[in-house]
Amino acid sequence: MKKEKSGMESRTLFTRPLTMGLLAVLCCALWGSAFPGIKIGYRLFGISSEDTGSVILFAGLRFALAGVMVIIAGSMLQKRKLIPEKRDWKKILKLCSLQTVLQYFFFYIGLAHASGVKSAIITGSNSLLTILIASLIFRQERLTLAKSVGCLLGFLGVAAANMTGEGMDLSVSFSGEGCILLASLSYSFSSVLIKRYSADTDPVLLSGWQFLVGGFILAGGGLIMGGNIGHAALPALSMLLYLGFLSAAAYTIWGVLLKYNPVSKVSIYGFSNPVVGVLLSAILLGEGGQAFSLQNVAALFLVSAGIYTVNRFADEGKS
Repeated sequence: MKKEKSGMESRTLFTRPLTMGLLAVLCCALWGSAFPGIKIGYRLFGISSEDTGSVILFAGLRFALAGVMVIIAGSMLQKRKLIPEKRDWKKILKLCSLQTVLQYFFFYIGLAHASGVKSAIITGSNSLLTILIASLIFRQERLTLAKSVGCLLGFLGVAAANMTGEGMDLSVSFSGEGCILLASLSYSFSSVLIKRYSADTDPVLLSGWQFLVGGFILAGGGLIMGGNIGHAALPALSMLLYLGFLSAAAYTIWGVLLKYNPVSKVSIYGFSNPVVGVLLSAILLGEGGQAFSLQNVAALFLVSAGIYTVNRFADEGKS
């Protein structure tokens, strides 16, 4: 009875519009700060964008650290050890494959070959891809006309990010923008699975262990590829600690929000992710001219308008 009462209180808390909105914006602000943070981390650790092994090793260390943080913090807050049961491992392995291994394998390679600004804008398509997958593949929601229009606006925004005065930007490459898009697709599938799995499994447990397992897989792959992390001075270690923390905090909170709310209702706040990423990239990476160019302002507007349209004018469908 006490456990059921606690569950009802959590549902009430996390479905309150103000609480959900503030927590979702916090998640997106943390994710947005990852774009410049990762590039600064490359510099601090002396990692070249061409050194794929070291890039993947760096990602693995970050997420293994995030996993440890989630498991320890979650165990302390819930006053119990977050140890997976046998039935949980299949879910953990599926989630870590999509959310950590594949997503960040492509994301880290892509970010090393694309600007922080452009990466942030392309990643803004995450919410739109998630809605399409939830609607068309997993049948968790109905794909309405408003959602279709919103998705179209969002993808036009992604295209606008790659346009120049002479047409499509010829600098677009699979290793850069292409990998960022594949990372977004992996993320979208993982978000829908979190919604499904958290119905009967603690999302904090899932988040912590998928990070830990996925982090070890990435780190092992990076070492096999000849990766090496050097220049581990205090500023570099501090950045690695921050990147681990932002993943631990953002994904855990996001997973809890998805557990108690429809996918589309949470996704409306995804617009703040690319906005924060663009602004911080402009400030911290010196990409101000690119960030505030007409094409990127238009891209940000279209992505934001697409997400807004999906959630403002469409019914929630099946939750």
